[in-house]
Amino acid sequence: MLIDFFYTLRAARLPVSVKEFLMLLQALQAGVVGPLSEQTWSIDDFYHLARTVLVKDEKHYDKFDRAFAAYFHGVELLADITREIPADWLRKMLERELTPEQKAAIQKMGWDELMETLRKRLEEQKGRHEGGSKWIGTGGTSPFGNGGYNPQGVRIGGAGKNRSAVKVWEQRAYRDYDDTQELGTRNIKVALRRLRKFAREGHELELDLPDTIRSTAANAGWLDIRMQPERHNNVKVLLLMDVGGTMDEHIQRVEELFSAVKAELKHLEFYYFHNCVYDYLWKNNRRRYAEKFPTWDIIRKYNKDYKLIFVGDATMSPYEILQPGGSVEYNNEEAGAEWLQRLTHAFPRFAWINPEPQGVWQYRQSISIIEQLMGHRMYPLTLKGLEDAMRLLSK
Repeated sequence: MLIDFFYTLRAARLPVSVKEFLMLLQALQAGVVGPLSEQTWSIDDFYHLARTVLVKDEKHYDKFDRAFAAYFHGVELLADITREIPADWLRKMLERELTPEQKAAIQKMGWDELMETLRKRLEEQKGRHEGGSKWIGTGGTSPFGNGGYNPQGVRIGGAGKNRSAVKVWEQRAYRDYDDTQELGTRNIKVALRRLRKFAREGHELELDLPDTIRSTAANAGWLDIRMQPERHNNVKVLLLMDVGGTMDEHIQRVEELFSAVKAELKHLEFYYFHNCVYDYLWKNNRRRYAEKFPTWDIIRKYNKDYKLIFVGDATMSPYEILQPGGSVEYNNEEAGAEWLQRLTHAFPRFAWINPEPQGVWQYRQSISIIEQLMGHRMYPLTLKGLEDAMRLLSK
């Protein structure tokens, strides 16, 4: 009955064995979530059971979620901001294509006007709308909903297509970058080796051959073994990585970079953020709402000798950088630009690595803003870009 589900998981490159799949069928047969013959179990019950039985490492949770959604045609969960929006309002029924002239004729609202208009729509709207220009719906030119087109709006449900939403009304789950990803090339590691500063420290010892020879000769030939602390790269790096949204297009390259950094650097601390840094960061995307690290605490915890590296495409609405409350996920009290300036002031040696092709930077307003805030210390995720960034940080 569920053999296609098994093949879907295997196609998603999940390490699921036949034995584990048979254990899932046995659990269903035993009525763990309800009698198999009657299929009275809910999709949520089956999801949790299947994930428990089939997935042995939480780093595969994201792959499982995507495969599960693809097989069962799941819907995204909406986060309640002011009141619940009926799912029927957001059901996409048509795909509307607009000409460039029609798109140019659509006026975009300012931030305050956009937020105030959304509040009014939530109070006034009583039913589903589709293909319109005013109400919350799908397939139209309204700034509220999904599946249509608007140069600047609030996406509610659905999937991003035009990258023009300044706020997203949904609870999104991101996955941690896999630091065991095999590198496609050694060049990334080679570039990172420019960031080396060796020192002899610690309790681990190694043979000091030159000093042993000198000591033995001075001791009339009697062997005098001399030891010394091993050499370690004592460079300290604080790595802040953008995750989710438009960064999904760059997962493989960022994972390669992350793997190389963890392999090359002994003193590495890393945290995640989404689009722009605000008042908290996190280390585990599965628990990012439960385990938050205040940005102020991070600034106070690490010394100025840490080198700060941001990794992100800097592709977002300018409001997310410049406007209090501009985050797509919550109402931040202070603008992202304020936090970026605090971080770069606390850690004078810093750089931003951008996986977006450098040729498109000039066409993205947010990239231009971030680049200015970084003092033009933004480098592409290329061999030359990494070498230039490491050369800057090593000074």
